[in-house]
Amino acid sequence: MLKIIEKTKLWFGISLAIILVGTGFLVARGLNFGIDFKGGTQVVINMGKDFNKPEVEEIVKKYANDAVTSKVENTQIEIKSNNLTSDKVTKMFKEIKDKYKLDDKALMSQEEIGPSVGKELTRKAFIALAVATICMLIYVGIRFEFKFGVAAILALIHDILVTISIYAIFNVPVNSPFIAAILTIVGYSINDTIVIFDRIRENSKNMRRKDIAEIANISITQTMTRSINTVLTTLITIVSVYVFVPSVRDFAFPIIIGIVSGAYSSIFIASPFWVIFKNRGKKSAVKA
Repeated sequence: MLKIIEKTKLWFGISLAIILVGTGFLVARGLNFGIDFKGGTQVVINMGKDFNKPEVEEIVKKYANDAVTSKVENTQIEIKSNNLTSDKVTKMFKEIKDKYKLDDKALMSQEEIGPSVGKELTRKAFIALAVATICMLIYVGIRFEFKFGVAAILALIHDILVTISIYAIFNVPVNSPFIAAILTIVGYSINDTIVIFDRIRENSKNMRRKDIAEIANISITQTMTRSINTVLTTLITIVSVYVFVPSVRDFAFPIIIGIVSGAYSSIFIASPFWVIFKNRGKKSAVKA
């Protein structure tokens, strides 16, 4: 049997350290918001045929280090950046045009994108996250008990804070796929947490004489293999997508962080919180 609950301070300390470091970077320089939130320039170039995207990106990066590129219909490249002035676009397009022997009509569009879209997206994302959190709290509270629900929500908050901290520490650009990834992480993490909580509930009925911490340890040990296998198989898939499909890296990267953080929080954050709440409930009942 694994001794997880006995080392609660260690698990909380690791998470707190990551979040505090991330908070420090957030205060010092903030998140690296991309074009979807800050606004900028969007350029679409028709290459005329299928092309080697990394080769084109090498040219683009000379003029805009923060550029986000994506293939459109295999023959076009879409370039978004906060730092692409008209002069830079002209020089960049000329270099691409000369290398790939394109004509002037290959520059299909060049337009400025305002930050208002990002603000609206952020507002709707917060609403969606709040609704999802409330619904999950109600669901877990009804299916198990309210203490389970609170512990699960705290684990979700942990996952979101860790993901944001990693983005702040490594200055990773935050674009619209990040919002979708956060909502996906919330759904994945709660699923893993419910598996452990379900085992805790079953063991609580069958092991009434055992200590709460011992029941949690036994339940975590029994579900550990399943949790690890689920995380590994999911990670293999997402990492493969990240490596071999560059166009979705903005979505895949936070998912990778969230899966690891979600697996960690389900075992080392949610379960210890449940034990803490149960013990406090017992102490209150004894005093009453």
